[in-house]
Amino acid sequence: MKLPLSLHLLTMSRRATPRQQEFVILALDTACFVVAFYAAYLLRFEGVIPPDRVQQLTRCLPPLLVIRLALHVLFGLHRWSFRLSGFHEAVRLVQASFTGTAVFIAFFYFVQRALEDVSVGPPRSIIVIEFLLTTSLVGGLRFSPRVASRWTVRRAAVPSVRTIVVGSGSAGELLLRDLYRSDEHPYRVVGFVDDDARKHGMSIGGRPVLGAIEDLPRLVLQLGVQQLLFAIPRLPATRLREVLDSCAHLKLNYKILPVSFAYLNDRVSASMLEDLAADDLLPRREIQFEKEEIRKLIRGRRVLVTGAAGSIGSEICRQLAELGPAGLVLLDTNENDLYFLYRRLERRHPGLALHAEVADVRDLTRLRTVARQYEPQDVFHAAAHKHVPLMESAPEEAVKTNVTGCRNVARVATELGVERFVLISTDKAVLPASAMGTSKRLAEFIVREEATRSGVAFTVVRFGNVLGSAGSVVPLFKSQIAAGGPVTVTHPDCRRYLMTIREAVGLVLVAGLHHPADLCILEMGEPIRILDLARLMITMSGLVPEQEIPIVFTGLRPGEKLDEQLMTTDEKAASLAFREMIRAIRTPPPSADLMARIAAVEAQAADGDRGALVAALTALFPSYQPLTRPARHDVAAGVAPPGLAQAAELPVRLHLARG
Repeated sequence: MKLPLSLHLLTMSRRATPRQQEFVILALDTACFVVAFYAAYLLRFEGVIPPDRVQQLTRCLPPLLVIRLALHVLFGLHRWSFRLSGFHEAVRLVQASFTGTAVFIAFFYFVQRALEDVSVGPPRSIIVIEFLLTTSLVGGLRFSPRVASRWTVRRAAVPSVRTIVVGSGSAGELLLRDLYRSDEHPYRVVGFVDDDARKHGMSIGGRPVLGAIEDLPRLVLQLGVQQLLFAIPRLPATRLREVLDSCAHLKLNYKILPVSFAYLNDRVSASMLEDLAADDLLPRREIQFEKEEIRKLIRGRRVLVTGAAGSIGSEICRQLAELGPAGLVLLDTNENDLYFLYRRLERRHPGLALHAEVADVRDLTRLRTVARQYEPQDVFHAAAHKHVPLMESAPEEAVKTNVTGCRNVARVATELGVERFVLISTDKAVLPASAMGTSKRLAEFIVREEATRSGVAFTVVRFGNVLGSAGSVVPLFKSQIAAGGPVTVTHPDCRRYLMTIREAVGLVLVAGLHHPADLCILEMGEPIRILDLARLMITMSGLVPEQEIPIVFTGLRPGEKLDEQLMTTDEKAASLAFREMIRAIRTPPPSADLMARIAAVEAQAADGDRGALVAALTALFPSYQPLTRPARHDVAAGVAPPGLAQAAELPVRLHLARG
């Protein structure tokens, strides 16, 4: 089958060398100029050119060709991309054509005056017609390949997916333009939806604005749509959740432009589209931290990170490595993950003084040896036991690592004169109801006490639940959905504050290193129901929640609460806005009596006296009632699989099953 000339040009532009392409384009332009000039005479004289006008045509054609070819080279029209041409190129083409006509008129004006013969140049009507024909022919030559490829070059092997673009603003228009000129995607855009009623019925890039976002369920069924592309980089999460809720029964696929597109001006492509992720569902916009601001605090300094192989610790190390520290020490007991982290960072940052040390924060002597060897200026203490149900069955282990380990690291920091120390804590330390929460609360007290008798800038940074971390529900939900369900939720009313891992590490680096107060907390908006998160993640996977993927309720596990808090009442009263979305709190040091009781708790944990330890923790924190187990709730959205109900009472077995 023969291809039209436009597609031959597109093929030529892909295969020819730049020099060959420029030569062919100029040759075709020359043909266009000749045809346009000759056609102008034919139109002017109604198809029969008088003999004297034929002589005039042949006399005027050579200077016209020289002028137009010279201007095409001057305007760069011989260097043309048939696939990427757009509005700016069209304007440049018209400018070159108009300038050529003006120069042509000026040339013959002076020739006619010099020869005193007005018949030397062509009539004015010929000049106008030639300008219009030349612009049309040259424009058609350059833009027809793109138009032809849009309508005729489709991927026969890849079935098209009927798609609606959500958002008809500049991002949506640029995305559609890229989809037109790219054949590396399956999307067939049938139209846009937008909440701006003024755009309804308009056509953007040849595709109609079909209605409002709330019309999506009707439009999807009416047009057989399979895919939604969100082209609103700053689409509020509440609006996104509304869309997912309304389309939950439609089995759609979803992709979104990242927030970073907002900083890319007019550059956008289909390759930038990402699958919707749990991060996009935060009930607030994600907090962005300035990298250059943090770089000034880290560049040229020696840094030690404990718990470096964990999800938070490893992300801290990755971000620190990019900020130009003089040295970075990775410390953890998990030698496998520590080794792989070390290798990744070593490959990405070959000039960084990077060190991996296998060490336990419980071992004070080993910590002193490592600290004296590398003499860190900044310490980020992320090492901790974090799994709530597991720590309920081993509270002495939570105390040994989270309390004694924290005391050891803080003591070494004081002994060596470390300049800055940051403890990563958790919202479960507020009115703690678990062994893990009580141990992290005691660690906060230890850091505050250590700050009163040293020159080290001690800061506690308190997190909510971190999406994507090893202990969050997101990886669990993903694996359960991939396995076909069921998705397990502890309680229909369980809610959590959520933050991304980027926000968590940014908070650690900014708040901790600026040292505005003893305690820093990220304001995380309203908590989100875990049940809603589960349903939305099922919907984002293109499945129907509670039909294709059942949801079962297993009951609160030991140590878990329905709701978490970020601050106590006293802390909230004493908090101040440190900067956007960060609360800074000055807290009084703990009393000597409290520190003595913490030392007793550590001794009981070291002795393995669980009964005395639990009693001491309960006396310190009345909110901690380890012997009171919440009743398991009835399954409301499906039938629990065999053994799942028993697993709610056996946290160790549940944890191993998840692994």
